[in-house]
Amino acid sequence: MNFTQSPITLAILTSAISFSAFAQTQNQTQNKSDNAANADEQSIEVITVQSDFREQSLQAIPSSLTIMSSADMETRNAENLEDILGAVANVNFSSGSQRARYYQVRGIGERSQFQEAINPSVGVLMDDIDLAGIGGIASTFDMAQVEFFKGPQGTRFGANALAGVVSLQSNAPTDEFEGRVRLSAANYDSLSSGLVLSGPATDGINYRFVAEKNVSDGFIDNTFLDRQDTNNRDELTLRGKLAIEASEDLDVDITLIHADFDNGYDAFSLDNTRETLSDQPGVDQQNTTAGSVKFTYTGLETFDVISIVTHADSDLAYGYDEDWSHVGLHPWEYSSTDHYLRDRKNSTLEFRLVSNPEHRIFADSSDWVVGVYGKNESEDLIRQYTYLDSDYSSSFDAQNLAIFAELQTHLSEQLTLTSGLRFEQRDTDYVNSDGLDFQPDDAMIGGKLVLSYQLTDAAMTYASINRGYKAGSVNSNGSLPDELRAFDPEYLWNYEIGFKTAFLDNSALFRIAAFYMSRDDIQISSYHLDEREDGSSEFISYWDNAAKGSNTGVEVELLWDINDSLNVYTSLGLLDTEFEGFTYGDGTLETGRDQAHAPNYQFNAGANYYFTDRLLLNVNVEGKDEFYFSDSHEQKSDSVTLWAASLSYQADAWSVKLWGRNVFDEQYATRGFYFGNDPRDGYTAKPYYQYGEPARVGVTFDYNF
Repeated sequence: MNFTQSPITLAILTSAISFSAFAQTQNQTQNKSDNAANADEQSIEVITVQSDFREQSLQAIPSSLTIMSSADMETRNAENLEDILGAVANVNFSSGSQRARYYQVRGIGERSQFQEAINPSVGVLMDDIDLAGIGGIASTFDMAQVEFFKGPQGTRFGANALAGVVSLQSNAPTDEFEGRVRLSAANYDSLSSGLVLSGPATDGINYRFVAEKNVSDGFIDNTFLDRQDTNNRDELTLRGKLAIEASEDLDVDITLIHADFDNGYDAFSLDNTRETLSDQPGVDQQNTTAGSVKFTYTGLETFDVISIVTHADSDLAYGYDEDWSHVGLHPWEYSSTDHYLRDRKNSTLEFRLVSNPEHRIFADSSDWVVGVYGKNESEDLIRQYTYLDSDYSSSFDAQNLAIFAELQTHLSEQLTLTSGLRFEQRDTDYVNSDGLDFQPDDAMIGGKLVLSYQLTDAAMTYASINRGYKAGSVNSNGSLPDELRAFDPEYLWNYEIGFKTAFLDNSALFRIAAFYMSRDDIQISSYHLDEREDGSSEFISYWDNAAKGSNTGVEVELLWDINDSLNVYTSLGLLDTEFEGFTYGDGTLETGRDQAHAPNYQFNAGANYYFTDRLLLNVNVEGKDEFYFSDSHEQKSDSVTLWAASLSYQADAWSVKLWGRNVFDEQYATRGFYFGNDPRDGYTAKPYYQYGEPARVGVTFDYNF
């Protein structure tokens, strides 16, 4: 076993467009063959995009789509989806919770949720299960790949894909028995363990079982309570899969997931440090049980039948010490907590017919897909807040029904036109304890036109127009004036051109995409402050529509296999955003500024150096520009550059890795607010920040059997 297999050969053959773990990709493939030293003699499985209407090679996708492989995630020593986002151009996230559960693609996406019933701009799926808004439980252990669809996916995914979709695909059951044990330890009393068992159960049935446990003190010292675990992590993930060959023509794939995250939440400090003064630290807990069943029937001559049924049931408890302090801090103090207890359920059904290549329509020129999609989601909320006379409660139910169709028309051997259309109806029923009874309904249309041209065997270019949409909803807080009660659907047009090629005798891979997005009736997060009698302010988050906005950018990715010992990789995202026409709470009109959580640049670069065929050094750097924390105030983050490194030794059946993230201990903010909350300065308005992870150093041991 060794590391000498050509990394760029793998990259070209698999059409991989994520580069951050390029060296480790070799390891995973080499472990399956004793002849890994010669890539040309190996049969290498082509990586496919699994979440589109039909599986196809990543290289053939005419869009800006990034896939992070399992090896990419291991190179970044990732435990959770949030740990890999820095490697993906024009993808950002927001904290405000223990784990990032809100994501932004090309500058678009929510940053938090309090009382409101909101519709996500970025969809999150795990094995087809809808985790949008609850994606903080997205463990990356034993994930085969994570697919980042950038831009509106109005035809494929509909109302929860205005900005894009993140789709996690876990490893499939295997035909032969295999197992894996992982143990990892790091600073801040961090420990993790994982187990994988996979193989045949009976003839025609294969299984895979995955268990993972992560614990950590977190990165906060509570000096008032003299504790270091008020922002702790205690996370359990269980996942089971069955691959059933029910007959020669029918395959059934079953996934079951259980996640129990019992995390603390004590992240904000009156002094903007990692030392808090809270006497009632918060929680960020989630207990999710979910499953999916996928039926694939290939017994018909003309088309295949695919049906997917999913269900997810989540109990969420999110709360915090609102004053971020303790009784006795100051004579002007107030003391309160705010907790949100949610019971969220969603069920989906998708049924689609996918044509076979031998049965194209329109003079044997067009492949086709038609289908229907239904979704039922509900959320019961109880808010326990110090300043409420009694608990606030609400009930939210929504039903989505969509029909869709897509044609892939081959105009010539090199030229292909893809056209898609989706019509979606959403009906909502919302009631709460303030007496609000609201039944909005939205009819929305999305679609796409994509023209792609294969220039050579190694190069292709494309141009596309996509239309996405997101349903409207209602603001729930009874203190809001009537004019802030409801907000409308948002629509987005995305215009994109791209180019992909391999060059330098297949030793380099280059991809570039440029886009312009036009947004109408932008749904933005704002807030309203009600002053209390004691001089403090109640923070009321709500949603509103800005008149219009635009997002323009470029995404570039380059990989170069310099020689047998060294390869380098880089990605760059450039973004220019603007919104205008929004009237703030003080009556002023926004005439044009950057959108929130939309940095003007993001980059990732690194190198892999092989000292021997078993010893590998990886060095990686990522960074992003400053960005506004909110659309409703002027506070910005600082620009940041984060370095990481790892040294790995690979034996025949085991490996050990010494790793570090944020090795220079940069302090950077992942969420920010602006208001008065400190009695020591008379509740003067100022910025407050939640910080990303500090310097992390750890060691990971893997044993395969």
